Amino acid sequence: MMTMSIDHSETADYIYQQIYQKIKAAVLDRSLPPHTKVPSKRELADTLNVSVNSVNSAYQQLLAEGYLYAIERRGFFVEEIATFYYEEKPAGSALPDDLKEQEPDKSGWISFSHMSVDAAHFPLKSWFRCEQKAAARSFHTLGELVHPQGLYEVRETISRLISLTRGVKSRPEQIVIGAGTQMLIQLLTELLPKDALYAMEEPGYMRMYQLLKSLGKQTATIHLDEKGMSMTEIDICQPDVLITTPSHQFPSGVIMPVSRRIQLLNWAAERKNRYIIEDDYDSEFKYDADTIPALQSLDRFQNVIYMGTFSKSLLPGLRISYMVLPPELLRVFKRRTYDLHTCNTLAQLALKEFIDSGEYQKHIKKMKQHYKDIRERLISALEEAFGKTIILKGANAGLHFVTEFDCTRSEKDILARASAEQLDLFAMSRFRLKTGGVSEKPKLILGFARLKQDDIEEGVTRLYRAVFGA
Repeated sequence: MMTMSIDHSETADYIYQQIYQKIKAAVLDRSLPPHTKVPSKRELADTLNVSVNSVNSAYQQLLAEGYLYAIERRGFFVEEIATFYYEEKPAGSALPDDLKEQEPDKSGWISFSHMSVDAAHFPLKSWFRCEQKAAARSFHTLGELVHPQGLYEVRETISRLISLTRGVKSRPEQIVIGAGTQMLIQLLTELLPKDALYAMEEPGYMRMYQLLKSLGKQTATIHLDEKGMSMTEIDICQPDVLITTPSHQFPSGVIMPVSRRIQLLNWAAERKNRYIIEDDYDSEFKYDADTIPALQSLDRFQNVIYMGTFSKSLLPGLRISYMVLPPELLRVFKRRTYDLHTCNTLAQLALKEFIDSGEYQKHIKKMKQHYKDIRERLISALEEAFGKTIILKGANAGLHFVTEFDCTRSEKDILARASAEQLDLFAMSRFRLKTGGVSEKPKLILGFARLKQDDIEEGVTRLYRAVFGA
């Protein structure tokens, strides 16, 4: 006999949900044994004083989930379901404390993070207008799975843009759009030889290094000299793939001169299946001279894989990056037996509209001036506060630079004090990939993209206390 009560109050669940939950519980705890016939819909409705529709909705859900089965003209019966191994919830089934997340309270903090951009200056209304225009014009596209490399018309727009701004030579067919540079790197490793040796700049991009290691790839590191990746170490290491940031080395800020760029291109051309991955992550922002063309623009033998992103120029949250594949790797990509769709179609269409309408270049021009002003005020405040105890490097491009301090404190000690001062920043030690060593003098990476004008003096004052304060 099946008994249950129904709560008819306004705050209770819908009646069909109550019936569903109670029968489900009875099946699971075996108070309704397997193959037991449950009351007919009308019988249960009369017993509970509810509508037949409510009972029918509950029975149909239980049927769909496999708690009941139906026999034509006989009714509904309890399905035979295996019992759980544990009657009680086993210890430790709740989420452990070390895995729980809590949004940090950053009120009162000042950010010197290199990972952020100034979202307050993003032309959100213009972007939404572009979204609306793109959706109205290409609404049918949103109901389809697009090309695994991204929409062709969007790739056309990106191809024109990077040709004009970075000198990159490409056809739309060579471009692959993806949700972030790391995702594209992972995809790229599937196109390159499995036993390829990847060499990264030291210091360099730790997340990319860890990604390659997690993928089981052979990795090596190449130290920097005054021109960028050391050719001497490259000749000794003999890698197959170089990963470099020539326009603004991350994190040191070194800009690779044309002499070293030609040396790298000659190295790549010496042997088959050698490639250079050029990560052009913040090339839009150059302050003391015109923008330097991409390494790929000098490549005569199609050995450079150019990678760009809109994370620094627009917003990281848009998750739109791209790479330009040389023809041989593009052929490998097209032989893949599965498609990878990773980038939001509406975001792609909005980006195309944003670029084609001129809003993108307008935004870049505005932000370049804004970041230049912030950078100059920050440098002036640092030099005034620290005097001869500070050396600045790599400050003529990008959204961060390196500061080296003549002090007795370690980077670790400075970071701990900076955290106590509510300063968000990183030290060079974070980007030492393999050596694990520390420099004689502490070096900090100071990003200024999220730094407000009114916070510069206070931020520098807190930084001074972290470096030299008692």
